[in-house]
Amino acid sequence: MNDAAFDPAALPSASPYALPTEATPARVTWPLDASRAALLIHDMQAYFLRVFPGRSGPVPELVANIRRLRDRCDERGIPVFYTAQRPHAHAPDRGLQADFWGPGMSDRDEDRAIVTELAPRPGHEVLRKWRYSAFQRAPLQEMLATRGRDQLIVTGVYANIGCLLTAADAFMRDIQPFMPVDAVADFTLDRHLAATRWVGDHLGRTPTVEQALEEL
Repeated sequence: MNDAAFDPAALPSASPYALPTEATPARVTWPLDASRAALLIHDMQAYFLRVFPGRSGPVPELVANIRRLRDRCDERGIPVFYTAQRPHAHAPDRGLQADFWGPGMSDRDEDRAIVTELAPRPGHEVLRKWRYSAFQRAPLQEMLATRGRDQLIVTGVYANIGCLLTAADAFMRDIQPFMPVDAVADFTLDRHLAATRWVGDHLGRTPTVEQALEEL
């Protein structure tokens, strides 16, 4: 992609806020099961975190909480997946997202890199991200099925866009979604809470990281 087309203004600036500390009420009581679960670390790339001025709150807490979940998953042999977007050289690859977010990230390493603290380890799977849902144009469902997994813990950014749509897509594929309230983040606290409430009301569980760690 030509760097001249890169439009950082397509992403709005985020407002710093503290992550929620209590689980969002949910209509289901599914327990997390280490033999059934997989972890998804969604879009934790420099380009998407840059909207938080100086990597202010909630980013440090978010990264630390996701890392705790990832470490527990590694200890328990739970599969870990990442999504990572890449520049779209051709307009059809970008699709309708271009109408909302412009051309997207540049091809620079400082945009594409997954945050250092969460860099993938050997055995982790990195999936190319094409659309809001991590399932679209990617083999995530097949990879979960191959590993005998029918629960997906969704973490990362942004809660009310890709994280929410991935959780909804999982639900529609009969994969139980879990979106820990303090392991996702968004442009504002209101958007964050709207996303976790929607998950709890319609399709999954929204525990705290501490609760998820205890269950795993």
